[in-house]
Amino acid sequence: MRVLLAEDSAVYRHLISSHLKGWGFDPVIAKDGAEAWSVLQQPEPPTLVLLGWVLPEIDGLALCRKIREAEVPGGYTYTIMLTAKDSKNDLIKGMEAGADDYLVKPFEPLELRARLLAGQRILNLQRELVEARESLRITATYDFLTRLLNRGEVLGLLEREISRCKRQSCPVGIVLADIDHFKSINDSFGHLAGDEVLREVAKRLKSDLRVYDGAGRYGGEEFLLILPGCDLATTVRRAMEIGKVVSAEAITVGEESRRVTISMGATSAEYDRQVSMEAFLNEADTALYRAKANGRNRVEGWTPHPST
Repeated sequence: MRVLLAEDSAVYRHLISSHLKGWGFDPVIAKDGAEAWSVLQQPEPPTLVLLGWVLPEIDGLALCRKIREAEVPGGYTYTIMLTAKDSKNDLIKGMEAGADDYLVKPFEPLELRARLLAGQRILNLQRELVEARESLRITATYDFLTRLLNRGEVLGLLEREISRCKRQSCPVGIVLADIDHFKSINDSFGHLAGDEVLREVAKRLKSDLRVYDGAGRYGGEEFLLILPGCDLATTVRRAMEIGKVVSAEAITVGEESRRVTISMGATSAEYDRQVSMEAFLNEADTALYRAKANGRNRVEGWTPHPST
């Protein structure tokens, strides 16, 4: 583990860095507060810091405050203050400035090692908590099987995009896509094969989207695509292109390769149409139903009075 040692004394820098190397740490040395702050601004800075109280340029207390007030790239920074000051008032000042621990010079090497191990343990626990929180966020946001946005998240995104298109007077395209004859895949090859088809179709759908487009699993074998800036004609054209990407290559299903196609219904939330999100989704669903009725593997755009 890398440890930043900010110390103005050459004797202490040499002594402490020797101990750090002997204990398996990787010391990064700074001779003053400005140099230490520069190190902490790097993309992957040390997260465990030994900080002298008296430092040129920026003293230890000021540097502690800067660490706590700023967003340091590496996440939480565990700081141990090193000082000859041993009064209770000084201890309080250091902790109020943001130090996590306090060690009075001169100190026993084993005492320093114990403080470092405690800081390392806390940082490891903090990292595990961050990873667990991120895992929970992903679970709450994404569909486990397809890794696309789940229904709640993609509907939330659609609602935000519709609001944005009204504010900025721009359209947003909406596409509902459904895998053709998906039930027959499950019936013929089993649900594990069906899951593999869902994953592969989701992957191909996402591969042809722009970085600011949205894609989510709407339910079962249905997907919802959100295409900002696309009017109805553009949305239909983009849906056709996406459909070709999905069906271009066969998907291995069980011991066979099968060409999988999708049917899609498209509409566009125009800024001058006073229609709710639910009504737009119903338009896309109506167009999708018509695509299914007209032979599948096709795109139908919504019209106010569709012909059958």
